[in-house]
Amino acid sequence: MPRFYCPTSLRCGDLLDLPAGAARHVQVLRLQPGDRITLFNGGPGWDAHDAMPSQGGEFDAVVTRMGRSDVQVQVGDYHAVEREAVRQVHLAVGMPANDRMDWLVEKASELGVTSIQPLMTERSVLRLNPERAGKKQAHWQSVAVAASEQCGGNRVPVIHAVMTLAAWLKGRAVDASDQQLLLSFRPGAPGVRAAVSAGIATGVGRGNDAAITFLSGPEGGLSPAEEAAALSAGYVPVTLGPRVLRAETAALAALAALLT
Repeated sequence: MPRFYCPTSLRCGDLLDLPAGAARHVQVLRLQPGDRITLFNGGPGWDAHDAMPSQGGEFDAVVTRMGRSDVQVQVGDYHAVEREAVRQVHLAVGMPANDRMDWLVEKASELGVTSIQPLMTERSVLRLNPERAGKKQAHWQSVAVAASEQCGGNRVPVIHAVMTLAAWLKGRAVDASDQQLLLSFRPGAPGVRAAVSAGIATGVGRGNDAAITFLSGPEGGLSPAEEAAALSAGYVPVTLGPRVLRAETAALAALAALLT
């Protein structure tokens, strides 16, 4: 059954005009009145009986009208289904160039990342002025929505505004109970999974549901000064092994190790 992101209040029995993005998607698929679809709003849901807030989930719906530019549906039953990872994993990544960032956002969303922070670093190939950065953020958010629709996720990852690494490290509020991991080739760095397990065993984090922020560099990695700044901010160096991976491959490999 086709799934559509609908960032609005969803209540059983309501007649609803779909937001523009979802309506366009329904029209592209040439759905007709009577066709059944699934809706999710990417965050809070509503209880099927008393309309009280609940978390996540999805709704059955039926197309009731197809206009030239609008689509109306009737919202049906609510299902409190979750396909999200138990652990929240946030990715801060030096943006790879060209369409590789699109690919990274898509695949990270499929894997279940909670949020992505695009970063400009000393060695970043991709440089964005404020106007382009805003357009890129909106584009990447749409990529995350499409990936969530396809993979069955009911929580759409948040794509944050582009920042420099220095500004992000300086302004970021960190929960002391969460883990912060830095992809690094430093000698003696433990593997990703070993570092996470050791953190839980020694009381860093709140157990299997403790949040993790993973910092990964761009093509060429972080500079020595940037890595030193990350270490000073509390990041623990971890490794994916002896091979040198592309920037987008490394970030996704780390996410797969943490989320699967």
